Amino acid sequence: MQSPKKRERWGSRMGVILAVAGSAVGLGNFLRFPVQAAENGGGAFLIPYFISLLLLGIPLMITEWTLGRYGGMHGYGTAPSIFAIATRNHFLKYFGVIGIIGPTVIFIWYTYIESWLLGFAFYALTGKLMAAAADGTQMKAFLTAYQGLSDGGSFFLTYVFFLITFAVNIWVVFYGIKGGIEKFSKITMPTLFVLGFIILLRVVTLGAPDPSQPDWNVMKGFGYLWNPDFSHLKNVNVWMAAAGQVFFTLSVGIGMILTYASYLDRDDDVVLSGMTSVSLNELTEVIIAGSIIIPAAYVFMGPSGMVEIAKGGGFDLGFVTMPQIFSHIAGGWFFAFIWFLMLFIAGATSSVSMLTPAIAFVDDEFHLGRKRSVILTAAFCFVACHFVIIGLRHGVLDELDFWSGTFFLVVLGTIEAVIFGWVFGIDRAWAEIHHGADIKLPFIFRIVIKYVTPTFLLILLGTWTWQQAIPVIMMKGVAAENILWVLGTRLALLGIIVAVCLLVFLAWRGRPLPDIDNDRTITKGDKS
Repeated sequence: MQSPKKRERWGSRMGVILAVAGSAVGLGNFLRFPVQAAENGGGAFLIPYFISLLLLGIPLMITEWTLGRYGGMHGYGTAPSIFAIATRNHFLKYFGVIGIIGPTVIFIWYTYIESWLLGFAFYALTGKLMAAAADGTQMKAFLTAYQGLSDGGSFFLTYVFFLITFAVNIWVVFYGIKGGIEKFSKITMPTLFVLGFIILLRVVTLGAPDPSQPDWNVMKGFGYLWNPDFSHLKNVNVWMAAAGQVFFTLSVGIGMILTYASYLDRDDDVVLSGMTSVSLNELTEVIIAGSIIIPAAYVFMGPSGMVEIAKGGGFDLGFVTMPQIFSHIAGGWFFAFIWFLMLFIAGATSSVSMLTPAIAFVDDEFHLGRKRSVILTAAFCFVACHFVIIGLRHGVLDELDFWSGTFFLVVLGTIEAVIFGWVFGIDRAWAEIHHGADIKLPFIFRIVIKYVTPTFLLILLGTWTWQQAIPVIMMKGVAAENILWVLGTRLALLGIIVAVCLLVFLAWRGRPLPDIDNDRTITKGDKS
């Protein structure tokens, strides 16, 4: 059998756990989860949420940790090659192309939004943000001006914050897995938790601001989140929303965890590490994020106002509503600053992970070395980011978000579940999961991984496609002046998919597939 190339390794178990948790902890934890909970019955939402975590989130997380470690053992760290060696099938590697394209495209638009958080943190310190936050209309005007969508802002500073954010991301990944991402995660993740708990402590101590509304208080807000109204469980949309939130919050089905796990040692425990990273993500999402936004919005807006705000989406909640809430608190500028700084850190720990699959692909398959692989990936992403910046007013960001941040995730997650439980085989999968494990998964997870998770995902994929994907694909609601921009975005994505498929073909052309179990090599070349 051919010897796998020597690859980087994580420096410690805590380092990889914090890095994987950081890749999962992002803007969705703080903005998407509160919106989903508020819109879907508060406490009632948490019941299908935790059921989905057990049947969907944890199995997929374990699947990706296990497949990633398996691929790294043989010198590969991206979905195409991992699928090829795990299944002994050259054709299936092309399904893994999504695991390279998805996170890279997300990075292209996500980093621009991430830079807004840094800018808003700066304006919170200068007092300019709080001056605009006193009124909702003014706050929205401030946001659009900052984005360059209206007059009154300094787009030069907006672009400077983008350059700083982009440079920070590239600087981290340039120094590698152990020297860059692991060190970064060990600093940023504890900082994120400290900032989150500071804001949480302030929210807990909020009094009722309106004497005429004594029921608008923090305890009622916590009650909305934790006291279930079981009548909501009859609504299938609540169950679908909960499953979708679990799927997206853990960053599964996107390829980043596959790559991170490929840098594990052969005997590293994927069960304990995977469960720990899931726990940190849930601590951030349910305990910190849920206990900040929902109670705070309840205190200042009341139950009906909170739900109405949630309908505006997480974006308005984070950039418009929260500054308004802080403007009514003593020292609001300080809490606004640490709010946006915390979100920036959460975004950065995610965005650095989005770059790793593309960098690993170039390095593993074409042997250009880490630094040259980073430079090539960064150059492509930097140019592509400007397409988002220029096309922001024309729906380019929303279009990229749909394909890379939603559609690709569900598709790749379904493919992974089927490959792991059925093609790789549940017997091999179960043995591989527990290799080097200090703890053992309950036997019920063997059944869940093979039958329940793939079925769950197929239902989720089908229902979501019918309800949401088809209208988006048919461009319903797209303004006439934006149709060419949307079509151009789709053609660009198609071109990227074709290009990456070609690169995968060239990388594997004539390369034999290793037969790992029998310690021999299948001599059939790449006939796909």
